[in-house]
Amino acid sequence: MSLIATLARLEAVSSGRARPAATVRHRHLSTRPLVFVPLTTAGEAGAPLGALVGTDRDAPRLLVVPQPRDRDLRFSFLADLADVVLPYIDSCAGAVEAAERTETDPETGKRVKVEVELCADAPQLIVPSRAGLDLVRLLGRSMRFRRTAEQDPEAPYPAPPRVPLLGRWLTHYGERSRVPGSSLLLALTDVLSRHWATGQSSLEDQHLGALLAWIDPPQGESGAEAARRAELARDAAGQLLCPPAGPATDPAFDNKLLAPAIERYDRARTALAAAEDALTADDRLAALTAAEREIRDLVESRTRPTWDAVWRGLDLLRALPEGAHVEERWTRDRWSFTGHRDRVLAGEPPQPRRDDAVTAANKLATREREQARLEAQEALDDPLVMAGRRLAGEAFAGEVTDVVMAYSEGRRPSPRPLVTVRTDDRPHLAERAKVYRSLGGKPQSAEFVGHEAEGVLVLRVLDKMGRGKEPEPGSVPEKGDRICFTLFEHEQRGGAKLPDPEETPWTHGGPPGEVVQEAADPITEEDVL
Repeated sequence: MSLIATLARLEAVSSGRARPAATVRHRHLSTRPLVFVPLTTAGEAGAPLGALVGTDRDAPRLLVVPQPRDRDLRFSFLADLADVVLPYIDSCAGAVEAAERTETDPETGKRVKVEVELCADAPQLIVPSRAGLDLVRLLGRSMRFRRTAEQDPEAPYPAPPRVPLLGRWLTHYGERSRVPGSSLLLALTDVLSRHWATGQSSLEDQHLGALLAWIDPPQGESGAEAARRAELARDAAGQLLCPPAGPATDPAFDNKLLAPAIERYDRARTALAAAEDALTADDRLAALTAAEREIRDLVESRTRPTWDAVWRGLDLLRALPEGAHVEERWTRDRWSFTGHRDRVLAGEPPQPRRDDAVTAANKLATREREQARLEAQEALDDPLVMAGRRLAGEAFAGEVTDVVMAYSEGRRPSPRPLVTVRTDDRPHLAERAKVYRSLGGKPQSAEFVGHEAEGVLVLRVLDKMGRGKEPEPGSVPEKGDRICFTLFEHEQRGGAKLPDPEETPWTHGGPPGEVVQEAADPITEEDVL
């Protein structure tokens, strides 16, 4: 945790209200996101109990599994979920715009620009907390390999056709959420805690109700008091007034309400199966319907407060102006969405359970590069974030006190002006270290020459001054200007090119040319409960 983040948390404790950790919004928010509030059965990972899902805050769709151990009911839940999610994804897959992309010409080997289609927008999924991200990945992992009756007529327990497709999309979104700065799949608690610092731990910030209590406490109540009530307050029946953000449920709810309701549902279903005549069957069907309605009401009572809290959090985030580089990162998300759409339409197989060595190395390199890019862009977009980098000695700001024109040595001397900057910051500058400032959205580099006095730095500007003998107007700081230089680069460089997967040596999964096709997941005992 940075020093400025620690100071913000201390101020939040002192004032009783969350303090801003950013002055702009660093994540893209769609005008029509799909909110997904899941609920799972305690003690059985990935067994869905229900969910609220939809794009309309006033009319969510409630999905319920009255008996989570029933495989058919699980598939019915997943099929209903696909009926909501896939049309939303398709609504963005058709509208495209022309874009240019650099590709390698297979004949010449040169990099050339080609015109391709880019989706004009991408669907955005929002879950309440980080645990929701894990559940999305788990659902995608469990669904994308399922065989349908069309694919394998002899497959036991065939899945509805749209279930494997939903699994592929959820897997893609789950993987994309691991890329720093991506906004395709967001956990609201992570986004809120990025923009506000509370007086509680980062683990406690994963409770959406407590986090919102710090950010926007009720009138006349401190954030700590409101957060404590959100976490612990219960009604006369012993149930939490503010259920957790899911997907886990409260043990008191499981033991006192949910378990008896499911037991009544099981008894009603068993009695209906044993009915001997139509009149008895009608009575028992009514009992089964009432038992199922009771479970639906229970699931809605646990998910609706979180659903409302998610939209309340989105309103708070939309009140912040969007950062300058957010649209650029969203464009990369659109490229990612378009690429996966094309792979699905081309009939490519689902993502493998384990990545090969080259793919795993590329993913790791991409995430490291995007993390560095995100940290740099957030600092450039936000003075409050830049203040944290300045406190850490990774940037400095000051006033230009003198500019002396100088030139490089050589056949064609180029301008290398010396700029003197007075600053109160203490950057960690080594001899001839490079520093950078944003000039028209592009990084201009300079070289640290030395200290003229305490707090007075001399820099040599190196580039972005034009091709002439004299610098272009505005390309060199002038006396009296306030400028900010960073010790970190604004643009991240790509790493070394890795070999193609089929050319991977035997030490990393070869031998070359041998491709092992992974089979679908085998049927386990859990699948036939």
